[in-house]
This record gives sequence, structure tokens and C-alpha cells, in this order.
Amino acid sequence: MFVFRLLRLIAHLFKGMAVCAFLFPFTSEKGREAHIRRWSRKLLRICGIEVRIDSPLPIPRSLLVSNHVSWLDIFVVNSLQPCRFVAKSEIRGWPLIGWLCAKTGTIFISRGKASDVRRIFKGLVESIEKDEHVAFFPEGTTAAQGTLLPFHANLFEAAIDARAPVQPYALRYVDAGGKLHGAADFIGEMSIAESIVTILKARGMRAELKQLPLISTEGAHRRDLARTAREVIATGLGYSLESLSPVGVPAGTAPGTAPDPQVAPH
Repeated sequence: MFVFRLLRLIAHLFKGMAVCAFLFPFTSEKGREAHIRRWSRKLLRICGIEVRIDSPLPIPRSLLVSNHVSWLDIFVVNSLQPCRFVAKSEIRGWPLIGWLCAKTGTIFISRGKASDVRRIFKGLVESIEKDEHVAFFPEGTTAAQGTLLPFHANLFEAAIDARAPVQPYALRYVDAGGKLHGAADFIGEMSIAESIVTILKARGMRAELKQLPLISTEGAHRRDLARTAREVIATGLGYSLESLSPVGVPAGTAPGTAPDPQVAPH
């Protein structure tokens, strides 16, 4: 079963590359979104992951944010609404997946570069103003389920400047009994290859994505938005706010699929 899943996954990745290279240049934006949505759903099925989405309201022009568990997170969100994600530049070098991320609009950022943060920030504002769906993971890296790292505030400024709300989502991976499924966690020194093998060998995994109340940015400071978004997502995940660590994790301690920018945009 594992070998069969692996071969199907590799074939699916190559099919995605072919679609991006030969079909996307001649496809409308809505057409590309439909392809990305279908492709993401099939990738998750190949990995043996059932997806349950609780998102009853239309997604408005907004900045989407979520907690960050795994490289799977992007595809779970894309199975609902394809987005332009902000991700660390290292992902561009991941075999197959990095190329696909680049071709589907991922915005790559170099960790710690002030000029890069300012460039990304400007692009985020323009994308939101054009009604594109933009998303990022404010923890800045992946964290084991049951943990929610402090949220970095810098990129929340893009929603303020674009006069758009923040749309938070709570994401978790559970087993058949509803308990957190540890196979989804992409943390520590685990490589992308190790994570893929672990997931393909897992059984009974379900991804649950829950839409949470919009957060208004009118008159708000980015630090307030980051704090509120973290509290809302923690509540959506059923975490106790008192048990969450108030201390950030040093850069490089987890694989992650998002940047940890430390310089505010100007």
C-alpha cells in the first residue's frame, strides 16, 4: 500500500507540473483556481487524508491566517480556496513541491532580510487590493499539535494598509477517534522526505479546517491583530490560552513552511 501511494503521489506531482507548465499560461484565473482546488483535494486523497471543512460563510477580500502544523497545510487551505501563500525561500528548493509552489503564486521570502520583507509587504497589499486571496502562517514555522507558537505581527500590517479584515482558520489533523494525529506533525529535524513517508504510512487521518469570526483591522495595530488572531485560533482549536507558551521559538528549530520575518515594513 505504501509503495502504491508513493508512486501515485509522484505521478500526481508530475501531472501538476505539466498542468502548470502547459495549461496555466492559457487558463483564466478562475480556471487556475479550479485546477488548484481539484489537484489539492486529490493530493490529500492520495495521502490517505480525509478533509472536513467547516466554512459556511463566503470568504471575503481578506488576509487569511492559520496555525501551522505541516507542509500539508497549504493543500488543505487550497482545497477550500486557492491562495497566494507567503513561504520561506528554502521551500523553492524542495523537489517537485517547491517548483509547484512557485508556479501557483507562492510568495517566497528570505528570512531576516529587511529589503525582502518590504518588497513582500508591498506585494501583499497590492494583491489584497486586487481581491486576490492571500494567506500566511503567523507562527513563522511549524509546531506540534497541541502547541500554538506566538504570532509574528509584521505581515498583519498588509491587511491594515489594504483596509481588509483578517480571516482566521483553525486547522488540525485527527484520527478516527477525534484525537490529534501525530503523523501530521512536521517538526524538529524531520526532513520533507521523512514527513512524506510518515504520512503515507499513516492510517485514518482527517484534516479539519474551521472558519473563525472575521477580525476587523479598522483602527487596529498589527500587534493587536496578531494577539487577537492567536487567541481566536487557540479557542477554535480547543486550546487553553493559559497553557500556551508566551515565548517564541528560535529560528531554525523546526522545518516550517513560512518565514519568520523580524523586520517591520516601512
